[in-house]
Amino acid sequence: MKIAVVNNNGEQSLKLAKEFRILCLKNRLLLDDKNPDIVVTIGGDGTLLSAFHRYAHMLDHVRFVGVHTGHLGFYTDWRDYELEDLVSSLLRDEGESVSYPLLDVKVTYQGQKESSHFLSLNESTMKRIDGTMVCDVFIKDELFERFRGDGMCVSTPTGSTGYNKSVGGAVIHPRLEALQLTEIAPINNRVFRILGSPLIVARDEWIRIKPITTEGFVLTIDQLTSSEKNITELNYSIAKERIHFARYRHTHFWSRVEDAFIGAKKKYEI
Repeated sequence: MKIAVVNNNGEQSLKLAKEFRILCLKNRLLLDDKNPDIVVTIGGDGTLLSAFHRYAHMLDHVRFVGVHTGHLGFYTDWRDYELEDLVSSLLRDEGESVSYPLLDVKVTYQGQKESSHFLSLNESTMKRIDGTMVCDVFIKDELFERFRGDGMCVSTPTGSTGYNKSVGGAVIHPRLEALQLTEIAPINNRVFRILGSPLIVARDEWIRIKPITTEGFVLTIDQLTSSEKNITELNYSIAKERIHFARYRHTHFWSRVEDAFIGAKKKYEI
């Protein structure tokens, strides 16, 4: 088995990454950053997102494992003091995995025949830098509404607990292969009418956003941000690819949500 290690630059993460590499070598686990079978991330959810984009072209045969050096993450099942247990699990690996849906993002620019293609694990947003963003929203090629506001957020089920939730979106279980469209600071009055509510779109449907003005946008795909101009269309759908996590240990989704946002179990523990 070949293992890649991705870590952030925090002091604790750097220390753990060194310890983990030593443990792998002692147990004759091969370290290979170019063509791994397992990608182990040490840090937090942001570190795992970085690793996902680094190995996005290898999703058909790569599985991920997350070690968190802070609080419990949504993608990181192992604690910093469990490296030896993790290595033992790697040695007993039988190829089992749990997979989550991804967001397929296609960006079309003015004068461009083919769209640029990206994958997102959490969400993609489009915002106007100056002034109000005005765009037409299509669902499965049918015009749904003309939106006016700060921007739009399209998220995956696992990404629904991130930025999507902070702008009023719903939390969706990852077994539901659906897209969620959440409006960011929409304008909704007697003159400009919009739904004003998050939309959950089925797997076999897609969302198309066509800005009325093509200049001055910020486009994000997970933690990647770029200033854009001449975007004529954004197309969002459930990707054919999926991300796979090695199934040595898997925390129940709603337990993650409770721990991250409520913490009642810890508060009332006796």
